Amino acid sequence: MIKRYKFLDVFQENLDGSLSPKRIINVNGVTFGPGVAFGPGVAFGGVNFYQYKYMDIAVEERNDGALVIKGFYQ
Repeated sequence: MIKRYKFLDVFQENLDGSLSPKRIINVNGVTFGPGVAFGPGVAFGGVNFYQYKYMDIAVEERNDGALVIKGFYQ
């Protein structure tokens, strides 16, 4: 079941301006979690999250608690 999440419910903005996931996430088969920080222009699973900063996110939650990002709402 796909749910709609606010961007800042999934990611946090770090003091240096980078982004980090608040939980384990999966995008296009690539999994990463808290502690990973990335800045503008960095793509994970082919997605530069800065392009979608503050947009709502379409997410499917797996049984293990990981969030699978399915897309972004305009």
